[in-house]
Parts: sequence; structure tokens; C-alpha cells
Amino acid sequence: MKTIALRFSENFSPEAGTIAAHQQLIESLGYVWYGKLGTPIATKVVEEIMQNEDPKILLINSGKQDRYWANIIEVSRSLPPLNEIPEYYRDISEKFKCWFKVKSFEDAPRGIMSQCFVASSNSRLSEASKHSMSPYFIIIVKEASV
Repeated sequence: MKTIALRFSENFSPEAGTIAAHQQLIESLGYVWYGKLGTPIATKVVEEIMQNEDPKILLINSGKQDRYWANIIEVSRSLPPLNEIPEYYRDISEKFKCWFKVKSFEDAPRGIMSQCFVASSNSRLSEASKHSMSPYFIIIVKEASV
């Protein structure tokens, strides 16, 4: 499966954390929009992700061991309605240039980053992420890992 791995940090999230804040909206709306700061994901890459039988992206908590699969149903470059994104980043929502409509989150298996390979270099994500400041990676995931 080809998808992306996105880094995130808890720098401006509420005390409960990024994933928990998003999960609250999933519980009330059935989905939530997860924003990616900066440059949007290329249209071609988005199309490839959405062609997967079960589209998902890998979320990597920078500096921590937390890894999550975000099961997505849509990707957009337009700002979604503010009530569909967590309250803590509504004031800075214009900084997000790519939005993922998430229907659920699940913990990724331990060692998931060793089972993912960066598409451009075929390096293991676990190694490539140590030596790069890139906010996201296009990855190939071994099917048994998803």
C-alpha cells in the first residue's frame, strides 16, 4: 500500500493530546478533519492514497513512540467548516493547506516504522525519519502491517 506518513507534535494541542481532541469530534460527528501545516500533499499522491481499498495515513508523534493509522474518507485543500475541526486549532486554521477527513484512528503496531519504506529512496522510514526534517514522507507499507 502506498500512502504518507505525517509527523505531528503536541506543541499547541490541549492537555488530552492531538488524537484525543480529534477523537472527540469523531464521537459526535462521525468524522473529523485533520489538518497538515504548510505545503499541501501533491494531487497525484492524494489520488494514489484514495485508490487504496482502505485509505489511511500514518501519523507519527514527533519525539515520542506514539504512531496511529488515520482512516480517511476524503482529502481537501479547502478549509472545512470550523465546527468539524478541533477547537484548539480553529484560530490558526488558515495555516493548514491540506485536510484529511478522518473516520477513525487506530494505534499502529509497534515497529510500524521499520515496516514502511520511503518511496523515493527505499529506505526504512525508521531510519529516514531520523535524518530528515521533512514533515511527511511518501511511503510503501508492507500489507501485513496495516
